[in-house]
Amino acid sequence: MIFMGTSGALGRYIDLPVPLTIALRSVLALVILYGYCRYKGFSFKTDKRHRLPIVLSGIFLGAHWITYFYSLQLSSVAIGMLSLFTYPIITSFLEPLILKTKFQKIHLLLGLLVLAGIYLLNPNLDFENGNTIAVAIGVFSAILYSLRNIILKNRVTDYNGSSLMCFQMIVIVVVLSPFFFTDAINAVPDQLPWVFILALLTTAIGHTMFLGCFRYFSITTISILSSVQPIYGIILGAIFLKEIPSLVTVLGGTLILSAVAIESLRTHKM
Repeated sequence: MIFMGTSGALGRYIDLPVPLTIALRSVLALVILYGYCRYKGFSFKTDKRHRLPIVLSGIFLGAHWITYFYSLQLSSVAIGMLSLFTYPIITSFLEPLILKTKFQKIHLLLGLLVLAGIYLLNPNLDFENGNTIAVAIGVFSAILYSLRNIILKNRVTDYNGSSLMCFQMIVIVVVLSPFFFTDAINAVPDQLPWVFILALLTTAIGHTMFLGCFRYFSITTISILSSVQPIYGIILGAIFLKEIPSLVTVLGGTLILSAVAIESLRTHKM
């Protein structure tokens, strides 16, 4: 979770156009993950029925990363990460619609709790204000992330997680490849060490270790553990970027993460 929590501070620090940052991140992560998969002997074979969902999941993941980084650059690590972490509750609303599962009424209450938290992140709903736009983009990024997870829900068990991530990286690289031919590419050498850290720590190592958790913990426990990501991210932002969140932002984040924890604990009891 510490490794995955580095995305906030790095997303704020890297000084490149966001699509180029994500394209570079994906190229480097692809190389690292492909090497890891070959070393471990993971298969890259896919069923024809699953190829379209895998491509769609890659598109949604890339769009999620881009919107998330825009949210970070428009506001702060705290607001960007807390806006994103509305995704567990958003998933609870989207899943019944898409997968035709039963909707549970308690999700309405948890949804209201999350809405209250979002309001506290930015009480002044002024779309000329960068924080308001950042929260809106962050919540949209959460929707994209939820859709990506739902698309993979019934298929992820058929493939190794690192192999699946490789396929998604390929999709993102192909879609964002035009950004390699812009003038901004000249600024890459100065930023490359930080993009490499993003690809290595956040994407490759963080993702692989996260998948390893599934051997030792339940999905519910991992969901609860995931709630500490914004906390680690905010601490890293405070240390390296001198970004200290306001008390109101902390209260809003507490409401959002409380809703996530309540839903996870409730699922565990069931």
